Amino acid sequence: MEIGQILVLLLVGLVLFFVVRAVTVVHQGSEYTVEQFGRYSRTLKPGLTFLIPFYERIGHKINMRERVIDVPSQDVITKDNAMVTADAVVFIQVLDPRKAAYEVNNLDHAIQNLCLTNVRTVVGSMDLDEVLSRRDEINAKLLTVIDQATDTWGTKVTRIEIKDLSPPHDITQAMNKQMKAEREKRAEILEAEGRKQSQILRAEGEKEAAVREAEGRREAAFLDAEAREREAQAEAKATQMVSEAIAAGDVNAINYFVAQDYVKAFEKLATAPNQKTLIVPAELGALAGSVAGLKALIESGQGERGKE
Repeated sequence: MEIGQILVLLLVGLVLFFVVRAVTVVHQGSEYTVEQFGRYSRTLKPGLTFLIPFYERIGHKINMRERVIDVPSQDVITKDNAMVTADAVVFIQVLDPRKAAYEVNNLDHAIQNLCLTNVRTVVGSMDLDEVLSRRDEINAKLLTVIDQATDTWGTKVTRIEIKDLSPPHDITQAMNKQMKAEREKRAEILEAEGRKQSQILRAEGEKEAAVREAEGRREAAFLDAEAREREAQAEAKATQMVSEAIAAGDVNAINYFVAQDYVKAFEKLATAPNQKTLIVPAELGALAGSVAGLKALIESGQGERGKE
């Protein structure tokens, strides 16, 4: 092989080497920083680009997509001196690749430690009950503080979430007892309210029944009084008739009163509770005569009314 051919091959190889060093492909979702002798020059966007070999080189390959950083669990002392184990996850996205590459050393590690310190600060400023019940408030405070701190690094913290908040075992048992006592208390209150409502309804029912019973007695008394009034009117009328008959010299009127008392006395004698033997008067004829006299008296009274 001649020297010329060797030189050509060397020249071709050198050209290929320069081409390979000059051509750079930036993938979608990433951006590369370019350095000229170690100094930042520009940022390469996704696509095919060319560099000047030996003069320019790729400095940092920055991932521009949103990504997640795990925050390790740590023990945090709350405001009321309770120990809580807390861990979190933080979602970040690089907005300025130059700042993310040159304003901070190891961006992920820096954000992770920033989250650890702020978790201790935020959780430590709250009581245990507040820590366990206000997780959203803790997330909001952490997001505000960490996002402000990472702004100079060209990074946006989109959200931060507390994954777990675990109090010690003895505090967990105490909380379970407290929760059980609270539920029993609510159950007793509901049961007492039920008994109270039942007694109220029962009392209202008894009241309504008493009112209705009183109204019934009042109505019965009215009817009874009306019946007695009518009976008294009838008795007074009958007495008037008999009195007029006596005044006129009618003997049957006297027999009416005697027969009336005689019948009442005989009725009491027959219906007495201790009466075992019924004594029938021998003078039943007198009783029949009295009844006949009463009939004659009534007929005579009717006749006089007819004449009138």
